[in-house]
Amino acid sequence: MKRRFSRQQRTTIVYGIVCFVLTLVVLQLWLLTATMNAWLGGDSSVVLPGLGASAACLLLNLGLLRFLREE
Repeated sequence: MKRRFSRQQRTTIVYGIVCFVLTLVVLQLWLLTATMNAWLGGDSSVVLPGLGASAACLLLNLGLLRFLREE
């Protein structure tokens, strides 16, 4: 049996998830800027780690979206 949350509890959960998602999006924007700056400066060694970190942020965001859809 799945426990149902009250409206106030769901609102708190959604606000927490939105804050986490916004933090991840800002991290991705910073990551894109830093990676492009390094790549345009001739340092191509940061491209793949930057891609991996950005993909991890995307997966976290998709997981949070899936969690919200199941609620």
